[in-house]
Amino acid sequence: MALDLDAVAGRYADARGDGVDAGVGLTALLVAAARAIETHRHDSLAQDPYAEHFVRAAPACARWPVRIEQVPAGDRDPLWGRFARYFGLRTRALDDFVIRSLGADGPHGPGARQVVLLGAGLDTRAFRLDWPPHCTVFEVDRAGVLAFKHRVLADLSAVPLARRVTVPVDLRDDWVSALTAAGFDPAAPSVWLAEGLLFYLPSAAERYLIDTVDELAAGGSALAFEAKLERDLLAYRDSAIYTATREQIGIDLLRLFDKGPRPDSAGDLRAKGWSAVMRTPFDFTDRYGRGPLPEPNDALEGNRWVFAHKPRS
Repeated sequence: MALDLDAVAGRYADARGDGVDAGVGLTALLVAAARAIETHRHDSLAQDPYAEHFVRAAPACARWPVRIEQVPAGDRDPLWGRFARYFGLRTRALDDFVIRSLGADGPHGPGARQVVLLGAGLDTRAFRLDWPPHCTVFEVDRAGVLAFKHRVLADLSAVPLARRVTVPVDLRDDWVSALTAAGFDPAAPSVWLAEGLLFYLPSAAERYLIDTVDELAAGGSALAFEAKLERDLLAYRDSAIYTATREQIGIDLLRLFDKGPRPDSAGDLRAKGWSAVMRTPFDFTDRYGRGPLPEPNDALEGNRWVFAHKPRS
């Protein structure tokens, strides 16, 4: 079930690399630094005590801040203030979605006890969420990323709070066979996260991924992912967030994002029988009482979070 992306993925492959010290891998450390800053806030939305250790373990970002007090401009800084708060908000929204989706057993069958993190990066949900009994968390990502995460967590003697299974495979390869070989059961309900992943993929890869999740997800499953709706990403090149990220830490997000037309993945899921709702990050700022608000020339304007559920048969 691997997808042949030879015709479209040359730039994508160059951007990926294998570890966390370049390309898209480096963005995993950006998100980890944001989660560290969020963790130490007095009004924290999400707690990740492991995040700052990832940042400190990677030479490329050893001097990045892990507390807002280390940022001279504080919350006025577009990168470590507003953008980092965005990642904290996203973390909280998806944390809540995962736990809410792991429903209890009911009259129509057992609740989901499998969670699949696609492009898991430096996600530590297996170590920090309050999991129901008998949950398995599958972390799918490239071997280099998972090896870096393992080294850091092993040094901390971190213990997962659910059964954790790493699946070292590139999503451009046969990740379905790797996932099922690792013990994933397509006949049982599951919860899927594609956090901060799809807009790095060519549109053909995104369609394949959504179609494949639909094939693997039994009735009673759930999926959350992030999408971008801008027709012209480069129109936001001079936005405060993208400019600060380029100038302060050398990550050009617009070079990493795929710039082709995006598929309507939420609509595709609805056509397959899923329920799917799309929300803006600002909806969750209202819900939780803190987070980014809209601003002019806003790089977050087109970001959407999609929450989908597949009905039981």
